[in-house]
Amino acid sequence: MIQKEIRTTALSLLLLTLILGIAYPLLICAIGRVFFPEHASGGLLENGNGQIIGSKFIGQNFSSPAYFHPRPSAAGDNGYDAMKSGGSNLGPTSKKLMDLVQARLAAYREENDLPPTQPIPVDAVTASGSGLDPHISLENAQLQASRIARERGLALLEVLELIRQSTAHPWMGIFGEKRINVLQINLSLDGLKQGRVSRAIYFIGRF
Repeated sequence: MIQKEIRTTALSLLLLTLILGIAYPLLICAIGRVFFPEHASGGLLENGNGQIIGSKFIGQNFSSPAYFHPRPSAAGDNGYDAMKSGGSNLGPTSKKLMDLVQARLAAYREENDLPPTQPIPVDAVTASGSGLDPHISLENAQLQASRIARERGLALLEVLELIRQSTAHPWMGIFGEKRINVLQINLSLDGLKQGRVSRAIYFIGRF
């Protein structure tokens, strides 16, 4: 009787291991590769030299005034740590959070040469829940355009046109907001300066 139960248990364990540990993961991986190839491969992006410089799905920091800057990040000690995704856990009544936001507001206005009365998009001064949001709002990108044009010696209209081309629209026209992928637009920004704007960016947000 005990031997029969042991045999039944062992066979059940083997069968479940084959189904749930091998067959199911392989099936899900295959479905992802076929229907969502970009997501399944991690959305890795390369520079002009063919070097992988990041993922379109994971935010990273850009501090140079010649690039679009991402949302602030509370992931890890210095932010943008993909191994420590998370928010600050500071509540809306936290004095620390209020002081932090005020400091970010002042820095944002100064670096983009904006007047004190200029409304600032909330994503420019607050971190996302993950701390790794790869996007900024359309308004955030537009407010940074003058600084980038000045730093790169470009016409403002060129930068604004690149923003327009890079804008991802709400899914089905109603879900989400207009947004810009920071890593992708910065790659295209380098191409614009060199007269090599990537045509791939024209298709961002069209689906």
